[in-house]
Amino acid sequence: MSSPTTHRPASSDHIHGEVPLETAFDFLNTLELEDDALVERLTSLDEAARWLAHAAVVPDATTITSLARTANDSQVLLDRLVTTRTALRDVAHAVAHEEPPKRAAIDEVNRALGSRTRVELVAAADGVRLGHSHVGDAVDDVLARIAEPIVRELGNGNDDRIRICANDTCRWIFYDESRAGRRRWCDMATCGNRAKAQRHRARQKHTATATERTPPAG
Repeated sequence: MSSPTTHRPASSDHIHGEVPLETAFDFLNTLELEDDALVERLTSLDEAARWLAHAAVVPDATTITSLARTANDSQVLLDRLVTTRTALRDVAHAVAHEEPPKRAAIDEVNRALGSRTRVELVAAADGVRLGHSHVGDAVDDVLARIAEPIVRELGNGNDDRIRICANDTCRWIFYDESRAGRRRWCDMATCGNRAKAQRHRARQKHTATATERTPPAG
């Protein structure tokens, strides 16, 4: 549950910068397809914290791990991260398939958005100072900042740019930034080239089979 709104100086809390759109989609893909099975990358709060720190979403892993005072707290915090990630994935999948997302997924994303740390002016003895208010903790702020760039693209009418990789062994969720807006692969150097190679081998096999079946000219 989120805590009541509190006010602190901006320099002494977990407030951090905007999350790039690519990083937000990378977070969605911490659940990814591998060997025809979904693999969870956020297997513990420590793993999740390291991922967020490596992606520069938080200054360092302790921003997240310091919130966990007991093993139970760790699982609760991890569940919150995974729950919102799942909701964002559900919304992205629905949009990519031109279907309405489930209401529960939308509600969870909206809940996350509402927990963003807000910069504001705070009265001081000699005038005002810059502070902020929030209704949650560092995890709430992280989830809000990750959700924001994705929701912003949806709100700007760019939902047709949210795609799922056409490689059936990948299915990575990505944002199509190409000028034509017709990108099919999460990455041309990997999935795209792999698909091209598969098509090339299929054509060669078809040609070879057709040649074998053609009787020699009499």
